[in-house]
Amino acid sequence: MEGQPEVESRNEEQMDCERERAEDEWRSWQRGQVRNTLHLVSAVAQWILLLACLIYLGIDFLQPSTPRSDEVPWTLIRYSGPSIKGVAINLTAERGSIQIRNGSIMIPCDGLYLVSLTCSLYLEEDLLKLTLQKTQKPKNHDLWIQTVQGSNNTVDPIAVNFTTALFLFREDNVTLCTDSNANIKDLSLSLVLQSPPEEALCWS
Repeated sequence: MEGQPEVESRNEEQMDCERERAEDEWRSWQRGQVRNTLHLVSAVAQWILLLACLIYLGIDFLQPSTPRSDEVPWTLIRYSGPSIKGVAINLTAERGSIQIRNGSIMIPCDGLYLVSLTCSLYLEEDLLKLTLQKTQKPKNHDLWIQTVQGSNNTVDPIAVNFTTALFLFREDNVTLCTDSNANIKDLSLSLVLQSPPEEALCWS
């Protein structure tokens, strides 16, 4: 009978150890669950943020790339018709904020302009020079010259396609002309200011 209390005491100590171990395991499991929940919430938040960024970028990407007149000075000119030797072609703006006056493009700001021109030419002579020029006293200044060579044996149009960058100044008047008579079809001429308007000297 003397050994019975010792056995009961050891049993109680063993049960206490097992209870403490079980409680430690339970608390560890709870901490693991909390960490997993926090990781899950963080991952969901990151995915939501990423999705929102992708939606924003997608909407911005789908916006028309044509510059708006209240932000960037630009013009788009289309023309089909005759060109008379030495006479500026009577250009008119189809779209854009840059004004066209008497066939001349009125440059509103100092800055670098992206210039693009495409057209088809029906020549009356074997050789023709298509010239983009600006008025500069006492004479005009050539900005770009394209020499087009044809043949009397062909009636097919000659395609012209060029893109360049030109630094133009406020109050420059830009015109387009040929040095011989010709017929022009589907001419498209565009000018877009590349410098930010706030950094460029523009008409007030």
